[in-house]
Order: sequence, then C-alpha cells, then structure tokens
Amino acid sequence: MATRKLVLDVAGREVTVSNPDKVYFPRTGHTKLDLVRYYLAVAEGALRGVAERPMALKRFVNGAEGEFFFQKRAPEKRPEWVETIELKFPSGRSAREIVVQDAAQLAWVVNLGCIDLNPHPVRAEDLDHPDELRVDLDPMPGVPWSDVLAVALVTREVLEDFGLTGWPKTSGSRGFHVYCRIQRRWTFSEVRRAAVALAREVERRAPEIATSKWWKEERHGVFLDYNQNAKDRTVASAYSVRPLPDARVSMPLVWDQVADCRPEAYTLDTVPGLVASAGDASAGIDEHAGSLEALLELADQHEQAGFADAPWPPHFVKAEAEPARAQPSKRRQPGPAVREGFVPPPAPGKTAGPTGRRRTTMPLIEVARAATEAEAREGLERWKARHPEVWPLLGPTDVLVDAMRGRSTVWYRIRLNLRNVPSDSRPPQEALEVDYDPWGGRPPG
Repeated sequence: MATRKLVLDVAGREVTVSNPDKVYFPRTGHTKLDLVRYYLAVAEGALRGVAERPMALKRFVNGAEGEFFFQKRAPEKRPEWVETIELKFPSGRSAREIVVQDAAQLAWVVNLGCIDLNPHPVRAEDLDHPDELRVDLDPMPGVPWSDVLAVALVTREVLEDFGLTGWPKTSGSRGFHVYCRIQRRWTFSEVRRAAVALAREVERRAPEIATSKWWKEERHGVFLDYNQNAKDRTVASAYSVRPLPDARVSMPLVWDQVADCRPEAYTLDTVPGLVASAGDASAGIDEHAGSLEALLELADQHEQAGFADAPWPPHFVKAEAEPARAQPSKRRQPGPAVREGFVPPPAPGKTAGPTGRRRTTMPLIEVARAATEAEAREGLERWKARHPEVWPLLGPTDVLVDAMRGRSTVWYRIRLNLRNVPSDSRPPQEALEVDYDPWGGRPPG
C-alpha cells in the first residue's frame, strides 16, 4: 500500500511528497519519489535552466502514461515560500505563475506531477525581454536521427557565424534543442524574427535535410521551429525528464558529444551518475549572453529580398506582414471560385472524418485518436501490420501526426495521405485503431 506522504528536508525547508510510492513510469517502475530524488540529484543543472523564470505547470497527476493538463495559474494552496509572478498573455489575459528559485521549490513543483519542466525564456525581473533564443529541431516522421544531429551541427555553425554561442541538448523525445543566452535588449517579436532568419539560413546551407516551412505539407527533413520563440511558448528545459516509457531526459551535451549521442542513453537512472562524474555540460551558459544584431541584419536582408514574415501560431493576432494563414493547398486562387476536392468519409461510428467538414483533394484516411502519442503510434503499428503492401508506398510526409486540443488536455490523431498509393489499391476508411473521445474521456474497456 502506498505511503500517504513523506516529508523531505530540502534546502532548509520541509517539502511534502504526497503518495511517494505512486508509480509514475509503469514500464520502468519508477515512482513519484524516484522522480523527486532525481531532480534533487541534478538540482544545480536543472535550476540553471528554470531559476527565476515563470513556469507553466504541465501536470501528469496519474503518471507518464496518463493524461496531462497545463496549469498556468499557481495553485492557491501553496507554501508561503513558493514565489510567483504575474504574466500577461497574447490573448490579453493574465495569470500568476510559479517562479522556481531553489531546490525546495523545485521539489514542490515536481510533487504536483510535473514530470518535465516548462519555463518561459524570460526572467521574472524583466518579462518583456527574453534572455534566451531557443532552437527546436523537430524531425518529420521517418527522418533518421543522424539527420537531426547533422542539422544541429549546421545550426551551431550558423550561430557562431552570427556571433552566438549555442548550447546543445537532447530534447528527450524525437528532436534536439540548441539554446543561446542573449542580452536582454530585444522584445519577443524581435527574438522570433531573429529565429526565423536563423531557420532560413540553416535551410539555405542544408536544403536537403533542413526546413523552415511552417505548414506540414511543405516540410521535409528537420523543421526548425522558430515559433517556439513567440511569447507564451515554453519548451522542456535542461535535465527535464520526459513522459516517455523509458523516462528519458533532456540532456545537456558538449558539442564533441553531439555527433555520436543517443537519446536513449540519457534516462532518470543514468543521468545523475553522468553528471556526478563529468559535471554539467551547460554550466557556462549564463556567461555567454550574445547579441542578436547580426541575425536581425540578416532578417532585414531577407525582407529586402522579398521574404515575407513566417506564419505565427494560430492563437496569435495576425501580424501585418504575415502571409495567409491557410495551407498552401487550400489557398484561394485568382479567378472564379471553384470548389474542388471532397470531404473524406468518417470512420465507422464517427460523425467527423480526417478533415472534419473541410474539402480536400488528397485521399486521406484516419487511423487513430488517442490520449497519448504512444497509444496513437501503437494503433498505427497495428494498421501497418494489416496493410503490409501499402505501408512501403507511404513517405515520411504522408504520415500526419497531430497534437489536438481537447477540453483541458492534448490528444493525438494520426492520419495517412494515400496519394502515392494506386487508387485501386487504397484501403478504405476503416474503424479507428484507437478510438479516444477527448470530450468524454477514454472509451469503456
């Protein structure tokens, strides 16, 4: 039977761990207490990534394989020594968010079910000027890990050419991160503009494996997600444990380690020992705050050459120079309106199909709707096993994995584009391999 609570002495404060024996990672057996002790073991490095920063709480109250929800507002019931700061969001709303300063506050946050840590790129003392440029490398499905690392190395080269020092780390998931400390002189919009210029320059130098294209139908290889630098966006910080079955960690590295690194080598079990023996690879990051002037000059050159602003996240007010917020294949063409395409049929028992009510010219089918990406991909594996003659005909960009907003959580949908499959060999829309209702919870059984 799980112990109801355990009180730890951390940094001279009493931190209560509720249900410390609750299993958070079923496949490895790690408990909530194991997670808290991990963060205390790497507290120096973890605090370097989150200290003095407002933090959105991403809470997995039922462990890594359960549903999660984002909590921007600090819990009303909290110790008096837990600090907060008021943030204003692009929507016009505001909220008081947690600001972690020491190991006790860190342990308290983890006890809330925060498996990974998601701080904003600003310090509490100046919420309008980020001190961090974040490069998030997001590979398309099927892209080999070697390409992700190759793009990371090109990113380092570009940053150095423009006067910035990049600090690499695994994301703990499929991608890779490169962070840069910057002087607190520029607004969020200016930092994002520099990130767009950076993404386009990396794409120019490595066009076969890197892309700056926002729309998935235009992407290939590894996407440099410049919009992670828009206001109100957060990214898992250094030493964050990720909610994956093997409890992987977002691990800081030195550049000499990048070419041969393997993300599965960095886990809740292995990282404390690696840090104890080799130290924190990101220890010097705060001493290298660079300037964005060179990247912003590059952005000016792009604008003069006719480059439009890159698309913003959908919940932002449309920028003056922003291109149309519509997928290229769905944009209206000059001349008389012609309604092309069709509305794909829904799966048996469903009222909406792969595109909802929208028309498309692409032969899309839906495979899964799931509470987690892992469950959705397990459904995809079952579909592949039933259609072994079709799967080899699909390319990486034909597998569409979407994170969808539910009532208070994120759920996952997988669709397949059968454009490269001969029409007489295309499987019909079948019952979903995973049928999760984000509005009503998990289906019975």
